[in-house]
Amino acid sequence: MDGTDPAGELRHIHEVVAGARAGAADRDQLLTALSGLRLLRDELASWEPELITAARAAGASWVALAPALGVASRQAAERRYLRLQPSHTGETTGEGRVDAERDRRAGDRAVADWARRNSAILRRIAGQVSALDGLGPAAQESADRIGAALGDDDPATLLPPLAAAQP
Repeated sequence: MDGTDPAGELRHIHEVVAGARAGAADRDQLLTALSGLRLLRDELASWEPELITAARAAGASWVALAPALGVASRQAAERRYLRLQPSHTGETTGEGRVDAERDRRAGDRAVADWARRNSAILRRIAGQVSALDGLGPAAQESADRIGAALGDDDPATLLPPLAAAQP
C-alpha cells in the first residue's frame, strides 16, 4: 500500500478475505493482504489523533467526542487521545504519555496554588519591576508584559513574564 488509495487497498483486502473464506486465496495473496492491512491500520491510526485535534479546535468537547470514539466518558476519550499522541517527553507507551500529562497538570496546579498563596509578594515584585524606568527596549518590553499581567485576577499569570524578564 502506498497511501494514495486507501479505499482501493481496503477493497483489495476485502476481496482477498472473501477469497480466503471461499478457500480460493493463495499464500501470496494472503501475505500481501496482511501487509496491506497492517499499513492501512497504521494510516488509520495516524488519522485518529489528527481528527480529534481538529474536532477539539473546532469546539468539540471531550463529552461530545466520547461516543464518536466508542468510549463511555470524557475521561476515557481524553485518555485515548493521549495514548495515541506521539511523545514529546520521551515516554514510549501510551500509558506513559497519560501519566506524564497527568503529572504535568498536577505540577501546573501546584505552581498555580503556590502563586495564589504568595499573591501579595508576587504582585509587589511585579509592581516594582513594571515601575522601573530608564530600561533598554528588551527590558522595557519585559516590564510591560509584567505590568499587563498585573491586571489579571489570577496571580499565576505573573509567573511566566517574571521568569522571562530581561535584565
